[in-house]
Amino acid sequence: MRLEQLLLFRTTLPPEATEPRQRLMVLNQNVVPYVVRQGSRRRLTLNIDDRGLRVGAPKRITTTEIEAFIHQHADWVLIKLAELSARAQPRHLAIKDGSRLPLLGNLVPVRVLPGHNRSRWIADTLLLEARADADLNLLARRAVQKRALAHFTERINEFAPQVRVNAPSVGLSSARTRWGSCSEKTGVRLNWRLIHLPPHLGDYVVVHELAHLHEMNHSAKFWAVVESVCPNWKSARAELKAIAPTLPLL
Repeated sequence: MRLEQLLLFRTTLPPEATEPRQRLMVLNQNVVPYVVRQGSRRRLTLNIDDRGLRVGAPKRITTTEIEAFIHQHADWVLIKLAELSARAQPRHLAIKDGSRLPLLGNLVPVRVLPGHNRSRWIADTLLLEARADADLNLLARRAVQKRALAHFTERINEFAPQVRVNAPSVGLSSARTRWGSCSEKTGVRLNWRLIHLPPHLGDYVVVHELAHLHEMNHSAKFWAVVESVCPNWKSARAELKAIAPTLPLL
C-alpha cells in the first residue's frame, strides 16, 4: 500500500471516541492547524480534506507523539495542504442585514437600516443606513477601509519608536499580491484587507515595512531589525502565506 493510501485510510469511529480537538503546530516554519480525534484505534492516521489536517489517534497517546508522527510525514502534509490552498477560492461576501464580516480576527455583525447611504460603527457593529438600491458591499468596504486606516496609523505610531524610525505617512492599497510597501518618499502603504486578520499578523506587516526604512532589502540586517521587535515573525509570515488564498472579497 502506498504511503498516501495508508495515510488516507479511515476507520469507523467507535462510539466511545472523544470529541475532536483543534491544535496548532509549526511544521517546517509553517503554522499548521490540525484536529485530533482519539478513540479505540491502534495506530495513528492522517487525513487531509477541505477541513484541513485531521489526525486519528489511540486514546492513550501524548501530543508529543502525535506531532512527532506528523513531522515524520511533513513533506506529504505540506504538499497536500498546498494543493488544498491552491484550490481554495476567496470567499465573496454579499453584505445584507445580519451579515458577519471578519475584523481583526473576529466576526462582527452588520446591521442595515433605511437611510441615506452612510455608515458608522457602534462598538464592533457596522451600521449601514442605506437606500433600497444602495450597493451595500461598497458602503461596507468604505467603512472597513476607513477603520483600517485608523487602526494601522495607530499601529505605525506604536511601532515606529521600537524600530527606531520616525513614523511615516500611512496609506492603503488594494494590491492582490502584496501586503505592504514602503519608500522614503511615499511612506508605508498597507493592504487594507489586513484589517480582516488577527492583530498580530497586521503588526508583523507593519514592523516589516518600518524595518525597510533601515534596510531597503531583505538582508540579514533587515531581518535582525524585524526580529528585535517581532520575534515570532517566521510563524506570522507562514500564517499570512497560508491564509492569503481564503481572504474574503468584499
